[in-house]
Amino acid sequence: MSSEVRGPEHGSGIWPGCAVAVQGPSMSLARSGIIALVTEYRASFDATVTFLNGGGLTASGFRLDVPGPDVAASDVRALFVQHLGLLMVDRTDITNLQVFEEQHKGSRGVPLATGPRRVVVELNHVIRAGMTTYPGLPGPEIRPHLTREASQAQYAPGTEFQIDYISMVGNTGTYLDSPFHRYASGVDLAGLPLSSLADLPIVVARLTGSSQRGIEIAALAALPVAGCAVLLHTGWDAHWGTPAYGQAAPFLTGAAAQWLVDTGAALVGIDAVNIDDPVPGGERPAHSTLLAAGVPVLEHLTGLDQLPATGAHLHAAPPRIEAFSTFPVRAYAVVDG
Repeated sequence: MSSEVRGPEHGSGIWPGCAVAVQGPSMSLARSGIIALVTEYRASFDATVTFLNGGGLTASGFRLDVPGPDVAASDVRALFVQHLGLLMVDRTDITNLQVFEEQHKGSRGVPLATGPRRVVVELNHVIRAGMTTYPGLPGPEIRPHLTREASQAQYAPGTEFQIDYISMVGNTGTYLDSPFHRYASGVDLAGLPLSSLADLPIVVARLTGSSQRGIEIAALAALPVAGCAVLLHTGWDAHWGTPAYGQAAPFLTGAAAQWLVDTGAALVGIDAVNIDDPVPGGERPAHSTLLAAGVPVLEHLTGLDQLPATGAHLHAAPPRIEAFSTFPVRAYAVVDG
């Protein structure tokens, strides 16, 4: 099986107020210099439905994932009915149909767009000396512990090594929170089962373009989250490395966090500075709810624009460190073509 690796430093997509150009799938991967994503399409249309047992339904400007640019109105009609799970349908009329390039959001009943090969997608930020991950926390110190020159005295001529030293807080780069991060009695990094961190089916919640910072239940309710890593794609990673990254970022509300727990999410991640609204002195309901239920939290993701809405698998395992709560991970996704 052939495979590709994708490794963007920043995500694409944009939250309202960002002075960043929106980039589509092919532009995103042209930037990474690796491979173009499979182009995905959505449709906008008006619909009128009548039912065999009386009553009707109308929709204006409805948007739906579609399998390709040449989709016919009859195909859209069938996908619309299937997506909404309508029963006893008598007639469905589709008008004002427009098809355009846009990433799928996970409409039910639409076949996944697949590529020609297996792809591994980087979902993490590169760690560099002195960088800022979370405002107010120190950046990492990276230096040699043993230089190549100093090692030459310990080995045969022509043989040399470098041993490096890093000092950093656990909340550096793209990192994973264990329950011990929030609760003294919670499971630490060493105690997290590997099954909760590796080869998890991914559901991407497409949230770019939202007019609200807070991610509520309604934005997630249609997603099949049970047993999955739910990754919140806000596009805020476009601000990574700038002061704007830590300001007025999107976040998960406490009610939505409880809904994710109740519906069986295995892990929850976000491509923003914090899964909570980091109000000074305020509560942290998303962390509190998710970690109390044993659901790991993955923050500062990137590259979610390169994933399909479903069909990929997440790997985000940190080192097994006892009595430690949070640590960077090289989070990545495997997408089978």
